[in-house]
Order: sequence, then C-alpha cells, then structure tokens
Amino acid sequence: MVKIAVIALLSTLFFGATAFAADAVDGTWKLNVAKSKFSGTAPKGATRVYTESADGTTLDQKMVGADGKEMSMHVTLAYDGKDHPMTGNPDADSGNGKAIDAQTSDFALKRGGKAVGSVHRVVSADGKTLTVNNKGTHPDGKTYDDTLVFDKQ
Repeated sequence: MVKIAVIALLSTLFFGATAFAADAVDGTWKLNVAKSKFSGTAPKGATRVYTESADGTTLDQKMVGADGKEMSMHVTLAYDGKDHPMTGNPDADSGNGKAIDAQTSDFALKRGGKAVGSVHRVVSADGKTLTVNNKGTHPDGKTYDDTLVFDKQ
C-alpha cells in the first residue's frame, strides 16, 4: 500500500511539474534581418517578447518597417485549438495554436473568421534561435511566405 501511495505521489509531482513547465519560446528575441527571408520589403528590425500567463503564451512584438514606422502586435494564445483575438496584426484579427512538441508550434491565422494564413514556429534544440515561417494572404490579396529568424537575447 505504501508503494502505491509513493508511486501516486511521484506521478502527481511529475505530471504537475510538466504541466507548468515554461514554454521553450519564453523570453526576448531579436530579429536577425540578415538570416531572414521576406517576400516583400524587409523590416529594419523587430523584437518579440513571449511570456507565460494563466491564459497561455503572450506575444508582444514591436517591428520597425523599412519606412521607419513602428508597429506593435499583441496576442495571447493557448495551445487549445480555439480562436483567440489579436491586435496590431494587419493580416489577421484572431488565431489558434497547437503545440507539435516542446520546441514546435503551429498557428492558424484568421480575419473575420476566415482562414488567411499560417505560422510554423520552431525553437532550436539549444534554445538560442527561433525560426518563424509565416504564410498567407494580405488584405490586398497579395500572398506572402516569410521566414523570420530571431536570436535569443
């Protein structure tokens, strides 16, 4: 009986710890423009900050366009497959995500409830590089396929 109680306690601790483990993407990331590929004009720079909250993973992004204009985006996504609102993204007003593994996530982007793009996000095994592949259609109908490479700060 004591063995069963110990196994149950250890299982609870193990599964509880993994449920609250930090997302591999958490932290501050700076865009490496030279390593990134853009279907349009490259921005001057960007910074992404990912943080964990009770509601999921929050992304706050600040980007400086080629024209010098600053843009900000904010979204909190749970990896639950449900749509969550986002602000500051000219291409989408909501999105949903799912974790593929500890380093990889996929997201569907929507505008007005209609699918308009996808994001495939991978954190390198050493945790120093974040690669984000964005594909979709801008509101003007032009398509994009961008690969953004970020360095951990």
